[in-house]
Amino acid sequence: GFKLYFLDRCVFNSSDLNNIEYIYSGYYNMDEIIRFSSSVGKFVGYTEFGVKQANYFNSQASYLAQGKAEKERYCKHNIDVD
Repeated sequence: GFKLYFLDRCVFNSSDLNNIEYIYSGYYNMDEIIRFSSSVGKFVGYTEFGVKQANYFNSQASYLAQGKAEKERYCKHNIDVD
């Protein structure tokens, strides 16, 4: 069978929002095909299919806004809890 999954993660060395990077990755059969990084500010594709998906997501302002907001909503919140 085939395996598709997505992973959210936060990379940080302090709870200061400027020192936090939010990364959202999509994997297919254990290969990363697409990634959103708050440091880059857009989606990047790593396979032919991933590049097509990244181009689509980057053309949609709502996807970019959501990705950028996750840094504070997801990362900052969970870092403060932990």
